[in-house]
Amino acid sequence: MSALYKYEFKGTLPPTGPVILAPNHYSDIDPVVVGWGVWRLGRLPRFMAKASLFKIPVVGWLLHRSGQIPVERERGKAKQASLSAAKKLVENDSLVIIYPEGTLTREPDGWPMRGKSGAVRIALAENIPIVPVATWGADAVVPRFQKKFVPRWRTPLQFVVGEPIDLSEYEGQAHSRRAIEAATNKVMVEITKLLEEIRGEQAPDELYDPVKHGQTEFGMPIDPKAQSPEEPRA
Repeated sequence: MSALYKYEFKGTLPPTGPVILAPNHYSDIDPVVVGWGVWRLGRLPRFMAKASLFKIPVVGWLLHRSGQIPVERERGKAKQASLSAAKKLVENDSLVIIYPEGTLTREPDGWPMRGKSGAVRIALAENIPIVPVATWGADAVVPRFQKKFVPRWRTPLQFVVGEPIDLSEYEGQAHSRRAIEAATNKVMVEITKLLEEIRGEQAPDELYDPVKHGQTEFGMPIDPKAQSPEEPRA
């Protein structure tokens, strides 16, 4: 990573204690970029990973031994998984990296899009601080949506760590849908502000919503026939 990228850091990470790190996501190499950056800043990087990966021989053992956190993706198990992950973070004083968008941003110009609630649910469950992070430059080596590698040595990469986000107004509301949505939006706004600082540009006034633009969360077109008339697409 030191050969591929020339890191420029701004900000610091809490040196100890459980922390949720919430970065923007615009390149497939982001996890490696952020993981290495966290290591350089003095903390061990941990990630949330699909529970099914932990059942794969060798891979599962490595994930367990390196302190990664398994999470069930099914809807019925999502809340319980969040609580279990939160307790594990507190017990181990871990820093875990969670991408709030859940996938590569679909915003045409690479700005953060609407976030998912997982990071906030975990934070509110055990009063764990969320620290926003923005990076820019990773896509020069691995372009967004392109499964290819462009060897560009010492590519400039900016890595900005923000201050912990104040979610005190939502304390005790870990089971309130309205509070979760508001807190998630606040997290995405803070990440966007950091990216505006890096890029020297102003992001769109409203967070990009792929559903409003006829896409699923993974960027696939929505089939109108699959939408129930009683349920809004949002």
